Amino acid sequence: MTSTENTQTPKTRSDTPIAWIIRFVKGILAGIGAITPGLSGGVLMVVFGIYEPLVRWLANIRKKFLPNLRYFLPVGIGGVIGVIAFSAVIDYAFDNFAAQFTWLFIGFISGTIPSLLKTAGEQGRKKLHWLLLALFAVGIYLFMTWMETIRSVTMAPSFWGWVLSGALTGLGLVVPGMSPSNFLLYLGLYQPMANGIKSLELGVILPLILGVVLVIFLFARVVSWLFRKHHALMYHIIIGIVIGSTAAIIPSGVSDIWVILTCALLFMVGAAASYRLAKLDEKHPHESLF
Repeated sequence: MTSTENTQTPKTRSDTPIAWIIRFVKGILAGIGAITPGLSGGVLMVVFGIYEPLVRWLANIRKKFLPNLRYFLPVGIGGVIGVIAFSAVIDYAFDNFAAQFTWLFIGFISGTIPSLLKTAGEQGRKKLHWLLLALFAVGIYLFMTWMETIRSVTMAPSFWGWVLSGALTGLGLVVPGMSPSNFLLYLGLYQPMANGIKSLELGVILPLILGVVLVIFLFARVVSWLFRKHHALMYHIIIGIVIGSTAAIIPSGVSDIWVILTCALLFMVGAAASYRLAKLDEKHPHESLF
């Protein structure tokens, strides 16, 4: 793709009702990914072909503002619906079926890895890229395992705690592969945040939005430049982060045979569903939707 194409708003079929609905559904999935431990809204946007056009726009938001706003509006609406509607589901699931729910989404994120590997190698790859992938996978796994053992990092819910939560969520969108929900779980802010969103508490939602907006606009230009100049390197780092952070949330202490079987089944369902979604998306080139 040339630099000229990178600065243009894709037009083919972008204004049809079907294309609008597709972007709306992708926004919902990205919103679910943003709030679900083990998932990353940024990764799902990469898989569904939303990420790079969005970061390019945010890095230069005044360029073709209205056409881009119209294009990404269904993504934004879907994302908000995904976050608000799914927060209640997540709260219930973690209270009652934590292991099963976690394995479902470990499967979901695992199913996206083949698509990410394919994207990572589009401009070629070197041994260094594989080495970075492995180092980041091990490093993130050790870091998050260490965080799990340090309960003193738990934060009490507060205005600045919610701004931090929003900033982490924004990083999960700007930096594909980072699952902010994992960090929020370790900080003790995840379930209070999910409850606040579910209850539409403005004292939670407004500082969350502030944190998200600040981080997105601070880092979008930098991330856009990094992906443009170091495509393979950035994607292999992302995949390493995905693998490490996903391995770190594997539930332990599950002994009931029926729970184990259910977890295995849900893992396969999640992996098959996300793999199939990625394959379906490959049949419809991203440019034809933009």
